[in-house]
Amino acid sequence: MGIWRRVGNLFRPERVASEIEAEVEAHLALRAEDNIATGMSVDAAQRDARVRFGNPVAVRERTMAADAALLLGSMWADVRYACRGLRRNPGFAATAIVVLGLGIGAAVALFAFVDAALIKPMPYRDPSRLVSLYETVPSCLLCNVSYLNFRDWQRDARSFQSIEVWGYVRYAVHANGGIEPTDGTRVSDGFFRTLGVTPMLGRDFRAGEDAPGAPRTLLISYAAWQKRFGRKPDAVGKTIQLDDLSYTIIGVLPKEFHFSPRGEAEFWAALNDPDGCQKRRGCHSLFGVGRLKDGVSVTAAAEEMKAIAGQLERQYPESNRGFGAVVRPLSEAVVGAIRPILLVLLCGAGLLLLIACVNVVSLLLVRSEGRRQEIAVRGALGATATRLMRQFVIEGLVLVGAGTAMGLGAAYVAIRLLLGLIPADRMLAMPYLEGLGFNGHVLGFAGGIAMLAGLLFAVAPALRLRARDLRGDLAEGSRGSAGKAWRRLGSKLVMVELATAVVLLVGAGLLGKSLYLLLHVETGFQPDHLASVVVSIPKSYATDAQVMALERTLIGRVEALPGVKSAGLSSSAPVRDWDGGVNIMVAGRPQPKERNDVPERDVSAGYLATLGAKLLRGRYFTEAEDDPAKPRVVVINEKLAKQFFPGEDAVGKRLMYVGSKQTVEVIGVVEDIKEGQMDSANRAAMYVPFNQDSWGSFDLVVRSAEEPGAMLPTIIGALREVDKEIAVSEGRTIDETIRESNSVYLHRMSAWLVGGFAGLALVLSVVGLYGVIAYSVAQRTREIGVRMALGAQRGAVGRMVLREAGWLTVIGVGAGMACAVGAATLMRKLLFGVSSWDVSTLISVGAVLAVAALMASWLPARRAARVNPVDALRAE
Repeated sequence: MGIWRRVGNLFRPERVASEIEAEVEAHLALRAEDNIATGMSVDAAQRDARVRFGNPVAVRERTMAADAALLLGSMWADVRYACRGLRRNPGFAATAIVVLGLGIGAAVALFAFVDAALIKPMPYRDPSRLVSLYETVPSCLLCNVSYLNFRDWQRDARSFQSIEVWGYVRYAVHANGGIEPTDGTRVSDGFFRTLGVTPMLGRDFRAGEDAPGAPRTLLISYAAWQKRFGRKPDAVGKTIQLDDLSYTIIGVLPKEFHFSPRGEAEFWAALNDPDGCQKRRGCHSLFGVGRLKDGVSVTAAAEEMKAIAGQLERQYPESNRGFGAVVRPLSEAVVGAIRPILLVLLCGAGLLLLIACVNVVSLLLVRSEGRRQEIAVRGALGATATRLMRQFVIEGLVLVGAGTAMGLGAAYVAIRLLLGLIPADRMLAMPYLEGLGFNGHVLGFAGGIAMLAGLLFAVAPALRLRARDLRGDLAEGSRGSAGKAWRRLGSKLVMVELATAVVLLVGAGLLGKSLYLLLHVETGFQPDHLASVVVSIPKSYATDAQVMALERTLIGRVEALPGVKSAGLSSSAPVRDWDGGVNIMVAGRPQPKERNDVPERDVSAGYLATLGAKLLRGRYFTEAEDDPAKPRVVVINEKLAKQFFPGEDAVGKRLMYVGSKQTVEVIGVVEDIKEGQMDSANRAAMYVPFNQDSWGSFDLVVRSAEEPGAMLPTIIGALREVDKEIAVSEGRTIDETIRESNSVYLHRMSAWLVGGFAGLALVLSVVGLYGVIAYSVAQRTREIGVRMALGAQRGAVGRMVLREAGWLTVIGVGAGMACAVGAATLMRKLLFGVSSWDVSTLISVGAVLAVAALMASWLPARRAARVNPVDALRAE
């Protein structure tokens, strides 16, 4: 047969079928003629010809399978048959497709986030060679870098092609007739070369442009170029005023550039004007980034940096005592906080997909049970086992195709919804999620799931078919024995579903309880009716006296507003990240071998009272002490008092800053205030008068009698009335600060998402249990009728059904509890205040599933108890 004829067979299957039929008839006729020639009768000759020839249907199947074009045509017919079968069973089809679509949609949506954050390479040259560098002390494992130590690292390290630093800065920019606070970054001159980023316009920093006294230059982000310069190329070379200082724009960064550890920043200036902190080796305010040399591992670089830190400690014992150095892959700095969350959510989505697949397999097996006689008849008529198995395979693939299409649609919607749940300010720290959607990785993942599901859905019914005695199925007329094998298999599947649901429910319960405990952590102050704003003072206030006078004026102006009870200033508001600190010791005692780094807040006289901090001993600051000319005093928290003065009254004692010999007197002890993230342990802390050290930027905290959020515009307006050059930003209530803090946000998102998966898992597992019990009752109708005819009471029949469901539930929940404790142990870093074997959560989950299982099995039990024995026996 020629190639074109073979292709033509694909489009004219009826012609092929008639030709094969004619060939078969001709063969039978020739055989019959040979038999007649040997003396057989016509009937005997024809009968012998048919026996010798075999089943004509099987011959036709083998003939069509031998031709690729005919095989494709046959498979296309199977596809049409499968579609017709699904249309004839809309309930089965809709349930299977929806359940599978939900499972695939959840898994694909979460994988899209995992791909964007953890798999997709960072947009830098050879990103695997990039690392983050930190300094470390016992109180701060990943601490900021000292500028002078960084310069020594650059000089001494041999494992790196380059080491650079960057630091946060906030600029005041003149815009729209006022002052607009804008985020910026100060970087060393090789920062962008280390990352492998080239400006799209202009040039990069030249070597030495970050040296003290060099001309002030900066690069601007693509967003700033678009917003402030209308994307005009002549922006390069222009000057811009930042904090009353003139900077020259030398380049525009690419549109796709982002540096996640920093978040969004419009201006990237050369670090050529060291501030007071950067002139002191003991002050740590920068972050390190480096590129490893080829062939150098992170471990080897870390060992070298540890040795360099030891050398600097010996060289500068006053400032570097106890300081080490740490090297981590840059990817950890980019996604380290959300990595465990994403992996837990992806595992949750995977478990949900497993339950969905188990449910669909259950439906397919139930359907295959109902088609036993159909398959037996087709086999008796000549259909080969391969031909019948192919039909199941194609039906499974059709089902998977529809479910995958729905799953991709559900995933697209879920991705958009999840992105919408991320606040805009938090998205700035996760720019890798911009443009999140379907890419090659995500579609490949979806295709892989579809292939595995298709294989599972095809193999399960096909294996059942292969293991079955088709002759027995054809002869069997009773339904009672038909369901025994299915009940055994279906029961196992339901136990898997229940165990998986337990894992998800326990995970959701533990995360939910962690969130509740996190939101109810004792903060040490009264967060209600509190608001804060960040205030930046213009550079025109050049002296400390001018700054202090302005700060007092601002407090007085705000406290005069109607509805304001009190106001105070702090170098940082509570519930903010807070690392490092000052190394202190008790004056008059020997210097300890270990560092005692204690976080220090600079606060105004009314700040602690405004917070509502509880004074345990002593007193707060007075306005008179809020003066650099006065003796230095300090208020400490309870943890510091217990650490430095156990069993003593700390009030009146003196502390000393190690290295400076400067001492301060303790005048009060307050209850521990939550400084840092809500899930971090309270640290020893100290509060010093604000005006004993002037600040150019600070937090203004206001306690109001009214709703604080509604008063924020009035407060900001009052500040700008004092001086229109003042930059004010980040106005929010303290309650909002707590709710939107990193730790609370991540716990809330993980609890909600895992809780959603757990809810769906509970529904699907209960539906699966109901299906197995209901099918079991339907298959045992005759048995139940006989039992009741012999005197069994309706209550006993109902209890028999409930007992069957109870055993399935007990075994499934028991296995799930063991798995849940193991899974919770793996996710213990995401838990707060609860253990992985939290008894109340385990008992609650067991009770919920027990009630749900009882409700799922009650209807089949009720139906079984109402069976009429006469009708049941007559029907059989």
